[in-house]
Amino acid sequence: MPALLRFPLRVLGAPLGALMLVPAFAGAQAAPPPSVRYSPYVFTGPRGDTVHAELGELIVPERRANPASRPITLRFVRFRSTAARPGAPIVYLAGGPGASGIRTASGPRFPLFMALRTLGDVIALDQRGVGQSATMSACTARTATDPSAPVTRASLVAFTRDGLTDCIAQWSAAGIDVDGYTTRESAADIDDLRRALGVPQIALWGISYGSHLGLAVLKYHGASVSRAVFAGIEGLEQTVKRPALTDSLFVRVQRLIDADTTARAAYGDLAATMRRVHARLDSAPQRMTTTPPGASAPITMRIAAFPVQILVGSMIADPAGIARVPALYAAMDAGRYDVVAGPLLGALSGMSTFAGMPELMDVASGIDRARLMLVEREAARGLLGDALNFPMPHLAGIRPSIDLGAGFRAPLRSSVPTLFISGTLDGRTSPVEAAEVRKRFSRGRALIVEHGGHNIFEADPRVAEAVVTFFRGGTPVERIEMAPPKVFVPR
Repeated sequence: MPALLRFPLRVLGAPLGALMLVPAFAGAQAAPPPSVRYSPYVFTGPRGDTVHAELGELIVPERRANPASRPITLRFVRFRSTAARPGAPIVYLAGGPGASGIRTASGPRFPLFMALRTLGDVIALDQRGVGQSATMSACTARTATDPSAPVTRASLVAFTRDGLTDCIAQWSAAGIDVDGYTTRESAADIDDLRRALGVPQIALWGISYGSHLGLAVLKYHGASVSRAVFAGIEGLEQTVKRPALTDSLFVRVQRLIDADTTARAAYGDLAATMRRVHARLDSAPQRMTTTPPGASAPITMRIAAFPVQILVGSMIADPAGIARVPALYAAMDAGRYDVVAGPLLGALSGMSTFAGMPELMDVASGIDRARLMLVEREAARGLLGDALNFPMPHLAGIRPSIDLGAGFRAPLRSSVPTLFISGTLDGRTSPVEAAEVRKRFSRGRALIVEHGGHNIFEADPRVAEAVVTFFRGGTPVERIEMAPPKVFVPR
């Protein structure tokens, strides 16, 4: 996603996983196994503790269908297994798109990375175009804006489409094959990594967009996967989320408010307040001023509802952010827009910068017409409209040559043992959509975490235990109950 948001091939069951009916790249000849170069690597955990690991470098084509495209280097950290007889290597697939697997391993999920070493090697991968696998520089679009005009949905969409179009031209002029930045190419990278490791199968561990990538690996290289664990599920057809499911989250939030006498007295009907604030902003955009960190002078913008909806969409991934949304709207309803001015204007000031991989991956995964029509119908009456998904579907169709098509997005069927983990307070990826994906997995299991959010692996030790249990071949629990979040009420 741009800086604004930095905050049908069917797979049938087969004995070793899922049998791919069509080669991943039609007409391509079998290539020799890729090689990996390793070097010693001292990895530092979140508390300063160090682990001796290896930094791997794997060279892959930028776009396999283009013999002239440049080779690119993928880097990953391999934590060697502590088991006497290690099982399949476990490959971590970070979310985003655009998050670094290597950086993730140094954060709150570090203990789970270490726990999984008892089963097999654990690999923290930086996907193509990300982190230590960076292949392009961030681009600043050469598109002009009118600082006196209000920032609305229409102006943001137009600016973002024009800006990314300009950056695609800049990257292409620099020799970057932008059409190589698709989830299908990344899935082929994962299988090249497996071949370079010299193993018949790997296990996949992914979250959010990482689950989207993992599902693509299952679709096109399923026989090479022993088992998988996914959380915050994003199906191959679910790059753009359904606004009605976002509304259902706010129904749950209202229940939290109603269960707390102080919060109920302070906030009343949250949905009604949200709609009232959005209507006021659209009828009379508010002038906001702030000095972003590092800036030498304040900036002023007139803001309509859509940027606020985007900001709120970035807050509702996890319970801690969700718990602060009612206070945010109560303040705006009282005319105090200073509560959003800092983060909102800070993000908007960087809206002309594009990272490359995140935007291109989402545009390539795309959206089919039927789902787009459903999203548009739901957005028309949804509390956040289609802001949760920005800049998709707003960028859809911007580069037809990169779109992976309906075949990529068609329902996936698989017999690979797969654990699907969902939190009931996940405002990014709905348990409803996870269930839609899971029902086509003959050996799929669900773990529902009541009051859990999007970033679930580190949220409760029992979740990590379930992940280890499943990768070991055991049967994890089906439900975990977490304490509900306390709705924030300022004193």
